Amino acid sequence: MVRVHCELAVAAPAGAVWAVVSDIDSEPDHWRGTRSVRNVSRRGNVTEREITLAFRDRVCGQRVTLEPPAVVRAEFTSGMITGTKVVRVRPDGESRAVVEATWEIGVRGMMSVLAPMLSSHIRSGTEQALESIRRAAESR
Repeated sequence: MVRVHCELAVAAPAGAVWAVVSDIDSEPDHWRGTRSVRNVSRRGNVTEREITLAFRDRVCGQRVTLEPPAVVRAEFTSGMITGTKVVRVRPDGESRAVVEATWEIGVRGMMSVLAPMLSSHIRSGTEQALESIRRAAESR
C-alpha cells in the first residue's frame, strides 16, 4: 500500500476551495492522471462512476462521497487501483484555506510491479492538481 499526502495553502476562503474540489465532474480539469469521468449513478452525496486514467486509458470504478463542506472521499471499487483518495479543505482564517490530498492505494494483479514508482508519480500529480485547484479557487 502506498500512502501519499500533500497540502497547499490557498489565498481564498474555504467555501471557494470547496466549490472547486466538490465539482467532481470537473476532476479531469485539475488531476492530470484522470482523463475522463462517467457517472453511473448518483444518490444524495454518493456518486458511483467510472474514471479513465491517463495511464493506458485504464478504467477504474469509484464511489465518491461528498462530505460538505470539507471532504471528498473517492474509494476505488474496481480496476487496477485499490484504496482511497481523500481531498480535504480546512479554513485558515476567514480569507485563506488549506487543501490537502491523501492517497492510500495499492495496485491489483500484474500491474503491482508498478508499485515502487507509484509513490513519486502520485506525489507529482497531486502537487500539480493542488496547484490547479489553488489557481481556480483564487480566481473565483
